[in-house]
Amino acid sequence: MQAPAGGQSRGERVTVVAALLAVSVLLSRVLGLVRDRVLAHQIGATAATDAYGAAFLVPDILNYFLAGGALSIAFIPLYTRVRTQAGAPAAHALFARVLGTMSALAVAATVVLWWQAEPLVLRAFPRFAPETQALTVRLTRIVLPAQVFFVAGGIVRAVLMAEGRFASQALAPVVYNLGIIVGGALFGATLGAEGFAWGALAGAAVGPFAIPVFELWHRMGLRPRLRFAPFDRDVVRYLGLAAPLMLGVTLLTVDEWYDKVFGGLLAEGTLASLGYARRLMQVPVAVVGQAIATAALPMLARLWSEGRRDELDRGVLEALRAGLGLAVLAAAAFYAFAEPIVALIIQTGRFSAADTVRVATLLAIFAWAVPAWITQQIAVRAFYARGQMWRPMLLGTGVALAAIPLYLVLGRRFGGEGLAAAGVIGMSLNALLTLGLARVLHGGPSLLRLAATGARAAVVGVAAAAAGVWVMPGEPGGFGALCDLALGGAMFAIVTIPGVWLLGDQAMREALRRPLRRLRRAP
Repeated sequence: MQAPAGGQSRGERVTVVAALLAVSVLLSRVLGLVRDRVLAHQIGATAATDAYGAAFLVPDILNYFLAGGALSIAFIPLYTRVRTQAGAPAAHALFARVLGTMSALAVAATVVLWWQAEPLVLRAFPRFAPETQALTVRLTRIVLPAQVFFVAGGIVRAVLMAEGRFASQALAPVVYNLGIIVGGALFGATLGAEGFAWGALAGAAVGPFAIPVFELWHRMGLRPRLRFAPFDRDVVRYLGLAAPLMLGVTLLTVDEWYDKVFGGLLAEGTLASLGYARRLMQVPVAVVGQAIATAALPMLARLWSEGRRDELDRGVLEALRAGLGLAVLAAAAFYAFAEPIVALIIQTGRFSAADTVRVATLLAIFAWAVPAWITQQIAVRAFYARGQMWRPMLLGTGVALAAIPLYLVLGRRFGGEGLAAAGVIGMSLNALLTLGLARVLHGGPSLLRLAATGARAAVVGVAAAAAGVWVMPGEPGGFGALCDLALGGAMFAIVTIPGVWLLGDQAMREALRRPLRRLRRAP
């Protein structure tokens, strides 16, 4: 899709794009849950599942330090500024140099890590049994090359989004998850976890990379001549913007690393259980936070490049209030319905009822972190739109490093539940400090207005959750879980919708009103 045009305000355009991206993310997350169900059916919560989850640690670290997961964050403001000041040809030339340089670096790093996969895995997971370590090494080497596609595709999608085209961004995660599902469904029975790993590699090649390249070539007519130019002035400028994202660490990323590293020291299956619970928690985080943040950044960067500072501040506050209100409601729902969610979506095959209880307990804890995750994702865009990468990253790095003892102590004392609680505490602190820093440096957002939105949403969410739990039959099995979610979810909605209209503030009501208005306008 292209960014909506015409008579819409910037806020309405962001809302429409965010809504469409939210649908895409929701579909991706649904497929992710299908992926988890296939994984649970084929492998369960076993040592092989631990190996599969652990195999993504080294590739994820490579992706992080090449800014693969945040290339658009660093590139969109720079590309937008160059396009505004020097024109489209200059921006396209910058794109060709950055794409060629970062792709070459990704290939070189992948080769080195593929060669060193065994010692890295042995050091990261010393408590794994030898056969589990060997499987982790094999799976790591399969999924490592996928990072080349993520890095290159991330830069291509950044250009497309800066030009108002979001179709590839919407399709990338959907196709990636489809690849894993197909790989697991076709080869999981014979190859085990390796079938899922091959599916991840194929999905990365098609979704995050091939589809955006096709859109770039055939829809925009842009076919850049790639150049490896690490010392080019504009490339160095880009690397300077991206350096905080490459060198710094925040709990948005390392919380999962900590769970893998410290969870690998605990009982067998702990790492797998944390992974299942985390992926379920990430559904509302992605649908709300990722969609709003992704849609808002190009608009905020454009406002900054045009010198429209007051509009930028209002846009950030509007996005934060809408995101926080929805986040609190989502957290209440996932806390209340944790067990039927896990039972319905994951419990199958070798994933037992006891596994469901364990994962549901972790999910209920993770739910408390949803507002902080979503707030953090949106709040940092106020910095990124201004090209201020270092300040939030240094703050986030400090919090991430200071949280290590918290994970270690709570993990040792309370196991997986302690690691989940450590993530909740750390992420909440990170989000509050980021908001405080933005307030000091930018004069906004208004923390009182944001807190009022959160408090109103909490009152509605608690009432809706209590009503939903009250009507759940609580019958065992998959059909019982379906009934619980159907009845409880219906009651949650019945209380939430009028609750938002009666008790919610303008931002919360607008978050519901605008999608409904769009639906009424649709043919």
